[in-house]
Amino acid sequence: MANLSHWNAEVGINHTPAYQVSGRPFAAGSIDCTNATAVNFPYVTRWVKVINKTDRPVRVGFSELGVSGAAEVGPANAYFTVPASGSVPAGAGLYGESDVLELKVSQLWLWGGSPVDMSAGIDIVAGLTTIPSNRTNMAPAESSVKPNWSGSNGVG
Repeated sequence: MANLSHWNAEVGINHTPAYQVSGRPFAAGSIDCTNATAVNFPYVTRWVKVINKTDRPVRVGFSELGVSGAAEVGPANAYFTVPASGSVPAGAGLYGESDVLELKVSQLWLWGGSPVDMSAGIDIVAGLTTIPSNRTNMAPAESSVKPNWSGSNGVG
C-alpha cells in the first residue's frame, strides 16, 4: 500500500470549510483593559463580539500599536470604539457592544474602559474555527513580521 501521509496537509488561514460551519464557543469576561490588553484565542476566530460593561468607551484593535494610536504602518488610530455602558439609546440594550464581526484573527487588543467593580469590564464572545492560532503568522519565524496581521496597513 502506498504511503499517502504527504497528502495530509494541515488546515490554514484560507481553509474555506473551517469558516462554513458554526464556530466553537469562546468567552472571556470582565477583562480589565485600563492598559493595553491582549485577548489571545486558541484558534483563529470565525466571528467576534465585544461587550463593554464599563463607564468609558473602549478601543478595540488588532495590535498594541493600533489601539495605542502609535501605529507604525497606515493611520495612527487603527482601532474602532465600543461605547460605554449606559451610553446607548434607551431600549437598545444595557451595555455598549459591537456588532458580530466576521474576522479571522488570533488576538484582539483592548484599551480604555474603566471597571467600576470586579464584575464590570469587557466581555468577549467568539466562534472559533479549527485552525490553530499560529496560522495568522504570515511570515517565517525569523521575520520581523508579527502574528495576527501586526504591521499591516490599518492594523498597526
